[in-house]
Amino acid sequence: MALPPFSTSAVSLSPPARHIAFLLIERFSMMAFFSAVEPLRIANRIAEHSLYRWTVLSVDGHPVTASNDMRLMADGTPEDIDTPHALAICAGFTPLNLPTRALYRRLHHFDQQGCRLGGIDTGAFVLATAGLIDPKDRVTLHWESLPDFRERWPHLQTSEALFELGRNRFFCAGGAAAMDMSLAAIAQHHGQDLANAVAEQLIHDRVRGREDHQRLSIARRLNLHQRPLIETLHLMEQHLEKPIPIETLAQKASVSRRQLQRLFSEQLGSTPAAWYLSLRLHRARALLEESEMSITAIALACGFTSASGLGHAFQRHYGHAPGHYRRSNTDADTP
Repeated sequence: MALPPFSTSAVSLSPPARHIAFLLIERFSMMAFFSAVEPLRIANRIAEHSLYRWTVLSVDGHPVTASNDMRLMADGTPEDIDTPHALAICAGFTPLNLPTRALYRRLHHFDQQGCRLGGIDTGAFVLATAGLIDPKDRVTLHWESLPDFRERWPHLQTSEALFELGRNRFFCAGGAAAMDMSLAAIAQHHGQDLANAVAEQLIHDRVRGREDHQRLSIARRLNLHQRPLIETLHLMEQHLEKPIPIETLAQKASVSRRQLQRLFSEQLGSTPAAWYLSLRLHRARALLEESEMSITAIALACGFTSASGLGHAFQRHYGHAPGHYRRSNTDADTP
């Protein structure tokens, strides 16, 4: 296939290739990893010389199993390479599986040598545990894991952006957002023309910026058009830890409580209170799956006054007690 025309005048004819190391954590997201690395490969192909080179690492140098059960060979461990230009930690639903103190020491060494450290999907958990995220850094990660991250490190800045490219740190939400982050990095290093040419090769017709949202808007997600209902749902999603009374929600949406109840009934087949409760229980379930928080802490994070209050509501909604649900998911993840 013919390559698109691209002027090498935008970049040096023989720049030193940037070395990017990808540290894969067990059960990492294969899609996020490939989405990050493929734009680099295509950039090299279009430029007709190596702008980037990459190394695949694992904690122990052994092959790593992705969340889709495919295994990927590793080139070595972080101890086996010199300091790269950047190191991206690619993780999935269990970001803290296998990382060791030796790894954390090596990451600190890379940081001191000027390596740019980052997290893909939930890789930010590893950097935060290692104490390598400054409160001035802006962190993003997959939206399902953001609540757990915020509970663990409330002093760190988080966003729901697709990616964050800081001077010393970088983060992305995983999935296709890793592609957008790599395209933005290519634009930073070698110009927007090359980034656009790479996007065309990927059949990625709209290069998204960091400010784009990870999730579809509420209106698109639920196919809604009524402004009061959309505003109310947005407020509910933003206030799960301290639920807003239904009467107050109606006032903020400039409708009566009765009108709001009618909108929920007609458009969602639910009541405002039942919908709000289901959102809080969904958050609790995610925290049970992905965090090590106590059930009491999860209850408080989801707007319940006690563990027993969460337990009764969770049992009615899901048919299991929170503790039983957590144990069953832990057992299912055990090889």
